[in-house]
Amino acid sequence: MLLRILDRLEEVLIATLMALATVLIFLAVCHRYLLGIPFLFPILFPINLSWAQELCIYMFIWVAKFGAAYGVRTGIHVGVDVVVNQLKAPWRNYVVLFGLLCGAFFTAVIGTMGAKFVWGLYHTDQVSPDLEIPSWFVYLCIPLGSYLMCFRFLQVAWNYIFTGELPHHDHAMVEGVDVEEPGIGAGEVTR
Repeated sequence: MLLRILDRLEEVLIATLMALATVLIFLAVCHRYLLGIPFLFPILFPINLSWAQELCIYMFIWVAKFGAAYGVRTGIHVGVDVVVNQLKAPWRNYVVLFGLLCGAFFTAVIGTMGAKFVWGLYHTDQVSPDLEIPSWFVYLCIPLGSYLMCFRFLQVAWNYIFTGELPHHDHAMVEGVDVEEPGIGAGEVTR
């Protein structure tokens, strides 16, 4: 139950931040170009959107950190496994498990270093240039995203130990869309 809540929270956070950043950048670009129209200039000039670019950068950084964890969970990260696939069954399992544990270790180290960095920033008065939000909050995505990614690596490794399966992303499958058997297409009709 908790894993499903975490999965959904992760997906909602990523989708929401991406949607908000896209809409915000669209509005900022439209605002910038509409300022060039003389009769709209007096209306739009008082609206200050100088902060929009900074906020979008921060949102996309958060999306990238949590999206990386989502990628581990769903198996959409690009991997080169030509050599691993050539190995026989016991050695292949050891190499895959070693790779997963190395990923977990690396992300745990990055998360710990990020947490120390954020903790150091927390005790300062540093703020972002345009939004003037505390810098520690901006960088909080590093430990949170890295620890979540570490958890996902350990989750995949645990599943691999007991089932022997890795998450695999099927590019042809779209969640929520059922595909029926294809009928006879124009290319299959013979006369």
